[in-house]
Amino acid sequence: MAALPSEQFDVIVVGAGIMGSCAAHAAASRGARVLLLERFDLLHHRGSSHGESRTIRATYPQPHYPPLVRLSRRLWDEAQRDAGYSVLTPTPHVDLGPKDDPAFVAAVANGGATELAAGEGGARPKWAEVFRVPEGWTMASSELGGVMKATKAVAMFQALAVKMGAVVRDRAEVVDVARKQGEGTIVVRTSSGEEFHGTKCIITIGAWTSKLVKSVTGIDFPVQPLHVLICYWKVKPGHENELTTEAGFPTFASYGDPYIYSTPSMEYPGLIKIARHGGPPCDPDSRDWAIGSGEGGLVDPVARWIDEVMPGMVDTAGGPVLRQPCMYSMTPDEDFVIDFLGGEEFGMDVVVGAGFSGHGFKMGPAVGKILAEMALDGEARTTAEAGVELRHFRIGRFEGNLMGNARSF
Repeated sequence: MAALPSEQFDVIVVGAGIMGSCAAHAAASRGARVLLLERFDLLHHRGSSHGESRTIRATYPQPHYPPLVRLSRRLWDEAQRDAGYSVLTPTPHVDLGPKDDPAFVAAVANGGATELAAGEGGARPKWAEVFRVPEGWTMASSELGGVMKATKAVAMFQALAVKMGAVVRDRAEVVDVARKQGEGTIVVRTSSGEEFHGTKCIITIGAWTSKLVKSVTGIDFPVQPLHVLICYWKVKPGHENELTTEAGFPTFASYGDPYIYSTPSMEYPGLIKIARHGGPPCDPDSRDWAIGSGEGGLVDPVARWIDEVMPGMVDTAGGPVLRQPCMYSMTPDEDFVIDFLGGEEFGMDVVVGAGFSGHGFKMGPAVGKILAEMALDGEARTTAEAGVELRHFRIGRFEGNLMGNARSF
């Protein structure tokens, strides 16, 4: 269904990644007239919401994330039920880290994880023997884990939104958001000259957020795109079945430097995704797609970690079999931005969701619902229900403090 520029919408969502698609679904499910705009083709691979897998976990050093994860887990189930198919495969989750690392200790406590003490024999899950835990380290397991099929999940929320009456348009690059003079209408303009009119607007454009907000308001928005590399490594012969979801192998995260994360062998038989969190700054419109090799890159530190912590399980000699570029949209404190754009022109009529910093995908359904409530109601009741205070995600936290919520645990 094509949207006509003459149509008036209740909510225009700019950006059809996971956050925008979830926000469009949440608004449409309440009967709102919704337009979802995407600058590239739908389900493109140029942003942060594509690919084969993302993890879900509740182990966070910051106490404001586990409630959002638990709410999202319920919303993932509801969406899968409505769609009639699954995008999330439950698994255990395990965190590894130094026993005296404050961030690791806080994550285990906040996520309700259970330490797996060494030498417990039969009390330990079989997969625990895959890891050679460094001296002074420990690992903790939690049941709230899983692998989400990323691109499939975005498509699911878009399909559900359309089923509820939303209009979806791709190849519609938004270049301006403004209030119509003398009226309450928000006008969204595209590079092709089209204009769309809405009562409210939600901006969820990931790595392009700073550019659009700067163009519209003149404000320097503290969201830095990073180039990251997803690495798939070959499992050594004889161990292929041990590291799979079918065998109960967990998603995992390793604290320290580098911070390593992984999903079980699932999307590519015989391969396992193990990658480094983070990467160098980039411009989303002129990326170096080849970054990743070299001593200071995104591959070598992962290979060293694998050889030390998972010896004999994964072949690192030839490097990763597959390398897939992606982007983070990183705030200085790695917390989200969920707030009204504000100012005299926009007030509470334009909402921004940004800076999901490489760990937001799992919380997409909860964030989308919050963004929709903020746009439609001027407040987010969902945050109160989940026990989350939005103050952690306000834009104003960076005023006079460029590091925002950053803390040493």
